[in-house]
Formats: sequence, C-alpha cells, structure tokens
Amino acid sequence: MKKIITIIGARPQIIKAAALSRAIQKKYADKLREIIVHTGQHYDDNMSKVFFDELGIPSADYNLQAGSGSHGKQTALMLEKIEEILLREKPDAMVVYGDTNSTLAGAIAASKIHVPVVHIEAGLRSFNKSMPEEINRIMCDHVSTLLFSPTKSGFNNLVKEGFNPDARAPFTADNPAIYHCGDVMYDNSLFFSDVAEQKTNILSMYQLSRGGFILATIHRNNNTDIPERLNSLFGALQQISSEQSIDIILPLHPRTAKLLDTNLNADLLNSIRNNPRFKICGPVSFLEMIALERHCKLVMTDSGGVQKEAFYFKKPCIILRPETEWVELVECGAAMVTDADAGRIHAAFDHFNKGNQIQYPAFYGDGHAAEFICNEIIKQL
Repeated sequence: MKKIITIIGARPQIIKAAALSRAIQKKYADKLREIIVHTGQHYDDNMSKVFFDELGIPSADYNLQAGSGSHGKQTALMLEKIEEILLREKPDAMVVYGDTNSTLAGAIAASKIHVPVVHIEAGLRSFNKSMPEEINRIMCDHVSTLLFSPTKSGFNNLVKEGFNPDARAPFTADNPAIYHCGDVMYDNSLFFSDVAEQKTNILSMYQLSRGGFILATIHRNNNTDIPERLNSLFGALQQISSEQSIDIILPLHPRTAKLLDTNLNADLLNSIRNNPRFKICGPVSFLEMIALERHCKLVMTDSGGVQKEAFYFKKPCIILRPETEWVELVECGAAMVTDADAGRIHAAFDHFNKGNQIQYPAFYGDGHAAEFICNEIIKQL
C-alpha cells in the first residue's frame, strides 16, 4: 500500500481534495493510504471546517495552524512544519493542489528531501508574475514528478516550458510525467449538484428567484486593497442592479468585508446598503455555492475556480481580472475579461443579457479525473 500526504489549506483546496479522498475511499482503500495535512491557511470555521463536514472529507491528521501573515512568514512556518511531518511519516508521495502558499510550501519541503510531488491543477498560467499565485504554480510545477493538468491549454503550457510529453517511467523531478486528465472540480460539481438541491435553502433565505440574479465574488488583493479598483467594481455592480432591477448576491470573505468601510466611497457604500437588491452575505458553504451557481443568471468573479464552476453549470461569466488562466472559457465565448473597468463590465453584462447562444464544450473531462489520478499514482510511484 502506498502512503500519500495531501496538503490543503485554502478553501478551494479542501473542496478539490474531496474528489480524491472520495475516490480513495470508494475504489482504492486497499492501495492508497491518505494522510491529510491542513496548513490552517484558512482558519475561519466558515471558510474551512464546514467544508470537511459538508463534503465528507476525513478529518485532518495534522493541522499546522499557520494562520494569516505575510507571504514569507506564512510560507516559512508551513515549510518548517511540513518537513517535520514528511520526515516522520516517510510517504511515497505528496499531493498538492493549485497555487497557494500551502501548495508552494508543500512542494518545496517535499522536493528538498526527495519525496515525489504530485501537482493537481498543473500547467495553468496567467502570464502575470505580479500575481503571487503565478509564482507559486510555476515553482511547484518545476519540482513535481507527476503533473495533472485539467485542460489541454495547461498541458500545452507545460510542453512550451520544456516538459517532455513523451517521457517514460521511471518518473522523477528530473523526468516528470505530464497529463491532461480533466478537472477534479468537475467531478465534485457533478457529484454534489443534486445533494445541494436537497440540503441548502440559500435561495429562499435571500429571496432569490431561479435564473433571476447575479452571483458575484470579489476577493483578490489587487481588487480589494486598491480603493480605485474596489470602487469601480462595486460601482458597476450597484449601477447594474439598480438600472436592471436585478438581484446581486455577493458572499464576502471576512477580510474583504472589513475593507468596505475603509476603501469604498461613503456615498457608494451607503447606496449599496440601501439597495434591497444588493445582498452582501458572509462566506457560503460549498453546497450553497453550488446552488447559487446552478440557479443564477450570470456570474461576475475574480476567482479562478468560480469561473470554471460557472461553466460547469452553463452560466456566462464576467471575469473581474486583467487576465485568466482558463483561456478556453473566453475563446469559446462563455466568459469575458473586463478587469475592474466599469465600462467593460457594463458592456459584458449587456452582451450576455441579450441571451446570445453560448457553447459549453467538454473542456474539463468526464467527471472521473480523480480516479485517473489515483491510478497513475499507484502505477507510477
């Protein structure tokens, strides 16, 4: 039996890990033993613990309680503690997800002591190195042994960076294997979609009509911490809600919620608070988010994961960033990049509001990506 250590820390990673844990429990319990290490990067119960409970993920074997802090301080603390666990557990591989500081710390700690790194969501690139996530994903990819890309474009990015698509076993960090395997988040969306219908009442809680509201998320530092950008984003949302008489629901990270009072224009903030159609709430659970994505009219987001989830549920998406890693969404016409430009946001909303026909090709696999990943870990490591 092979032993793997799974590193999670941020909310999206907890959700992604559910797909792999579910596959191990159902099909590979006799071949894989998973040890879960929670770095504590997201430490609020609404941002973390609820996902373990809701998605049926086994409790973490270790919690590093890294908490918040500067990138250097947070990553250094994780790196030190993860190395101690690796030396104690002696796993056959470490599994990391995405592009957070938890991902980077896990990849560096494992590669330094020659534990093979398995990177799920490899190859994604924004081509913007001012984003901390871009640095994290590049560095993680280049020390990994097995790299699983959810998209063909991600796979092609790896090839352009010098990874050999025809590499043969035995695989190492110097001779890695790269795969286009589909997306574990698509696995989850299919699996939990019906569950969400039965176990959530968020639509009635906020008096939202099916197909009649906008789901918005804003959390990236370059949007929340720069007053000009935050005012442009919230101003556009407020104007669209008022002019179109459409509900907007905006779940906010606790950190972002605190910034509204300091970074938003007082008159704008007051008008938003007096708009009964602009519904700001705290973080929602994964099942609640699925219900919102499934039944909204349109999504506006600066989140990478929410862009894809909108696509899974055939909802057009306005991307509130200057670029996206999920270029195929834009190329097929299902999403538009507007950055924090109010004029472009309005134009994108008008475009999608006309009801143009949008195609949603099967970019993200067949819903069995986690099983494919488990099979390759067992076979190759």
